[in-house]
Amino acid sequence: MPLKPTTHLLYLHGFRSSPRSAKAQRLAQWVAAHRPDLHWCCPQLPPSPREAVALAEREIAGWPRDTMAVIGSSLGGFYATVLAERHGCPAVLLNPAVNPARDLSAHVGEQTAFHDPAERFFFRPEFVDELRALTPTALTRPQRYFAVIAKGDELLDWREMAARCAGCRVKLLEGSDHGLSDFDEHLPDILHFLQLTPQCIE
Repeated sequence: MPLKPTTHLLYLHGFRSSPRSAKAQRLAQWVAAHRPDLHWCCPQLPPSPREAVALAEREIAGWPRDTMAVIGSSLGGFYATVLAERHGCPAVLLNPAVNPARDLSAHVGEQTAFHDPAERFFFRPEFVDELRALTPTALTRPQRYFAVIAKGDELLDWREMAARCAGCRVKLLEGSDHGLSDFDEHLPDILHFLQLTPQCIE
């Protein structure tokens, strides 16, 4: 069944990131300029994965499941799969974390926020267990997923990401990087997948 045009859009940032990430800011600018009618939400996620998903659930409570969508980057991409599997909504995954329980177990301890090094938080050992408990067994209905995966990702293995997204629509980049510094080049494909077109303003 084809996806419906998106009316409500949730963006989930990655580990140590924030709504000030370049991708989140770029999307927010596009929405403000071209689709002010769109319900846009990009919250600051807490360090606890359980609390992060609970916050996302509160944000989308009451949203129409057939016209909402979620975009997630890195760890946010993992969270996006959790929400998409729970609610059956479309999801755009940007270099998504596949096994964050494994990868982030090495980061237990005090961390600095990427966009404000003066801001610190503690990634607790039990957060690894929370990630493990949240992990979906598989991505069902792959037609609702669109993944942008960079072979040049310096943090995550692109082969593992591609395997996780087997059967989904995937844009595999020969280069780029974890943060998708060439994000503008891929924005049209993301907007097309979400069926987001600029409004005609009289």
